[in-house]
Amino acid sequence: MNVIIKLLLNAIAVFVLAEILNGVSVDNYITSLIVAVVLSILNVLVKPILVILTLPVTILTLGLFLFVVNALIILLADRLIDGFRVDGIWTAILFSVLLCILQSLLHSFLKKDKK
Repeated sequence: MNVIIKLLLNAIAVFVLAEILNGVSVDNYITSLIVAVVLSILNVLVKPILVILTLPVTILTLGLFLFVVNALIILLADRLIDGFRVDGIWTAILFSVLLCILQSLLHSFLKKDKK
C-alpha cells in the first residue's frame, strides 16, 4: 500500500513540474503516473549500472556527475513514453533536481502522518 501511495505522490510531482517547467510536458495525469512507474523501474534497474560505469568520473567531479546520470534516466524515460517530452539535457537536469526536492517534500508529509 505504501508503494502505491509513493507512486501516486511521484506522479503528482511529475505532473506539477511538467506544468511549471517550459521544456517538460506530460499529456495527462495517467501519463504522469506511467512516467512515475517507468522512472522507478529505471532507477532500480538501469541507474546502478550507470553509476558503476561512471564511477571514475563521479569521483573526479565529487558526485556532481550523478546529476547527469539522473538526467540520462529521465531522457531514457522520454524515449520510452509517448506522452512525456523533455527538451534537452539541461532541462532534464533541472527537472531531476526539482523532482527530487518535490518528492522529498511530499514523502515527508507521508512520514508525518504515520507518527
